[in-house]
Formats: sequence, structure tokens, C-alpha cells
Amino acid sequence: MGQTLREIIADELVRIADERLEFVTITRIDVDDELNRAHVYFDSLSGPDGDAEIIEALDEHRIRIQSSIGRQIRAKKTPILDFQPDDVIRSAERIDEILRADRESHPEHE
Repeated sequence: MGQTLREIIADELVRIADERLEFVTITRIDVDDELNRAHVYFDSLSGPDGDAEIIEALDEHRIRIQSSIGRQIRAKKTPILDFQPDDVIRSAERIDEILRADRESHPEHE
């Protein structure tokens, strides 16, 4: 269900004319067993500095996104969407940056 929701939300974000959402990527979605709530994780080129603005934009468009989900999944109910930055992706990127910087500063270890 998470993958289906991710595709629907990503498609809907492309249709929304809001410059705050131009470089937002939906990375993963965790849905509870009862389909009451879906935690939607995102990443963007703006990084953590743009998170508040992105969450604000996503919240403003929540009804539209949930309506699109309701039309496409034909389930008894549509989960309430909760938008959060994907800290797992960002942590992995930060670790990669640290390792790359270490390799560049110590080329003799290669």
C-alpha cells in the first residue's frame, strides 16, 4: 500500500502549481494497519532549511492529495497524511559526505 500511495502522491505533486514543492521527492510512506494514518517522508534539494516551508505547502494541499488517493485506491477509507522530512536519507547522505571528505584528505589509504 505504501508504494501505491507514494506513486499517487508523487503524481499529484507534479500537478500542483506550487513552487515550494518543485524539488520535493516522496521517499517512503509508512501506513498503519487500519489505514487511519500514513506518514509521508520526503526529501528535497533545499535540505533541512526548506523543511518548514515544504511541510506548510504539503499541509495546504493535503485535502487535494487525499482526494486523489481516495479516487485512485478505491478503499473504504483514505488515510490521513502526515508529512515529515526523511531523516534516514539525510543521515545516509551526511555519512557519505564524511566518508568522501575523509578519502579526499587521506588518499594514501586507497
